[in-house]
Amino acid sequence: MRIAKPGPVSARQWTPVTLANGALALLLEGGILVSLFLWGLHTGTGTFTGILIGLGSAVLAGVVWGAFLAAGGPKYPLPAGPEIALKLAVFAVAALALSAVANSTAAWIFAALSVLSVAVEYTAVGPPAEPGPAAQPGPTAEPGPTVTEAL
Repeated sequence: MRIAKPGPVSARQWTPVTLANGALALLLEGGILVSLFLWGLHTGTGTFTGILIGLGSAVLAGVVWGAFLAAGGPKYPLPAGPEIALKLAVFAVAALALSAVANSTAAWIFAALSVLSVAVEYTAVGPPAEPGPAAQPGPTAEPGPTVTEAL
């Protein structure tokens, strides 16, 4: 086994494990937004400020996720190591937010499932993919007459 970036969703090879992990990842990503929103509601001094803090933190997490971590191809792709670290950091912030508003057991379960999902997503089984056949130089066509020769 080795660490490898999963690549765009359309190019992945789906197995029952990766399909189940994709569903888990989608639920965890939604859990990030929900836990940050609930944390904002809990943190704000009033309902309005709580909603603002909750929406702001969830939107910020969504922007970071979409820019650097989106499964369909992020706007700013990162190498595998920093991508894994950032993904785990976002999950950790969400777990901490969840622990502030719910019991710590829910936060630990969320954190454990997050680590499991990232481990499955970035683990490749088998040898690395072989590069395609080397480009063979083909026959070259003789250049045609130039404009001055044709006149």
